Amino acid sequence: MRAEEAKEPKLLPHCSISSATRRHPGAGDMPIVDDIAGLRRILTRSRTIAVVGLSANWYRPSYFAAKYMRDHGYRIIPVNPTYAEVMGERCYPDLPSAREGAAIPIDIVDCFRKPAEIPPLARDAIAIGAKVLWMQLGIRNDEAAKLASDAGLDVVMNRCVKIEHARLMGGLNWAGVNTGVISARRPV
Repeated sequence: MRAEEAKEPKLLPHCSISSATRRHPGAGDMPIVDDIAGLRRILTRSRTIAVVGLSANWYRPSYFAAKYMRDHGYRIIPVNPTYAEVMGERCYPDLPSAREGAAIPIDIVDCFRKPAEIPPLARDAIAIGAKVLWMQLGIRNDEAAKLASDAGLDVVMNRCVKIEHARLMGGLNWAGVNTGVISARRPV
């Protein structure tokens, strides 16, 4: 075996439905939710999402994801110091003021920020009593994941909440696909 091959972690299957969490390679053996059952559990039990970095521009991914989730029954709490209001909702400069101003528990902290900015957001998510720290596509920070995981939060990295909801909860009709769950499994 070559040295390059020895350093690469084994890839984990992404379609396991047996466990709610898995150990993420190279992340200090911390649990990361990345399986169908775990993601579905998070999406069905959560109703309030604080979207950190939510843009008021309709063409930005954060806006599209938040609008989709709002249209599917989730309460969206915008968090961005740049704006006073986004999508008709009061926008808060940070998570503590969002928790205080919204006066309802925040279930998911959905992060549309650079990876280096995630650890302070993880600390804020812990402080406000959030249940999930969700890092969007392309966002991965092991330090933040460890902080949140050690505090009892579920952690999702490098996944889009809108894509996962559409894939697992039957919202793909927005993209022209009229199905429930995308799967490579054939019906039994």
